[in-house]
Amino acid sequence: MSTPVTADPVAGPRDPAIRVPRFARPRTFGFVLLVTGAVGWVASAILVLERLALYEDPGHVTSCDVNPWVSCGRVMGTWQSELFGFPNPLIGIVAFALILATAMMVLSGAAPGRWYWAGLQAGVSLGMVLVIWLWSQALFEIYILCLYCMVVWAAMIPLFILLTVRNLVHGVIPAPRAVTRFAAEWAGTLVAIAYVLVAGSVFLRFLPAFIG
Repeated sequence: MSTPVTADPVAGPRDPAIRVPRFARPRTFGFVLLVTGAVGWVASAILVLERLALYEDPGHVTSCDVNPWVSCGRVMGTWQSELFGFPNPLIGIVAFALILATAMMVLSGAAPGRWYWAGLQAGVSLGMVLVIWLWSQALFEIYILCLYCMVVWAAMIPLFILLTVRNLVHGVIPAPRAVTRFAAEWAGTLVAIAYVLVAGSVFLRFLPAFIG
C-alpha cells in the first residue's frame, strides 16, 4: 500500500515520508535565495561596469586584472564573453534580480505556486548549464580566470543544488522516494563536493601559476 500524498502549502503535493530539510523550509529558503542572489547580482553588476569602462577606454585595467592567469579584462576580450551578442553579465543582472525578487516574496510570507517553482527551476538549470560551459571555456580554451565570474560560479552552485533538492522534497520535481530522500539528506555534502571539484579543477589546470 503506497503512502498517501498530502498537500504542501508552498509547493503542492508532497510525500510526508520525506523529511523537509531545514534549508528547504520557506523562510530559511528565502534567505538562501537572498544570499545567493545578492552575491551573484553584485558580481554581475561589477562585471557590467568593468565592461562599460572597457567600451569607453580600451586601455582600462579592470579591478580584477591580477596576473596573466587571473584577468577579467583579457577574458572580456574573447568571443565567449559575449555568447549571445552582448556581455554575458547582463544575463546575470536580470536572472539574479529575479532570484532576489523571489527571495523577497518568500520572506514576506507569500507562497508561489508549483508552476512558479518549476519555472524557476528551469531558469536556474539553464543558468547552471551556461556556467558549466563558461567554466570549461575558462579552463580549457581561454586558459584565463575571471575573478568575478568565479564569484558567480560560487553563487550558482548552492543555488542550483539547493533549489533542486527543495523542489524534489516539495514534489515540484517528480522522482523516486529513494532519490528524494538521498538528496534531502546529502544536500550540503553535494554542495561541498561541487565546490571541491571546481576548486580542484582550477588548481590542477593552473598548477604552473600556483607553483610559479
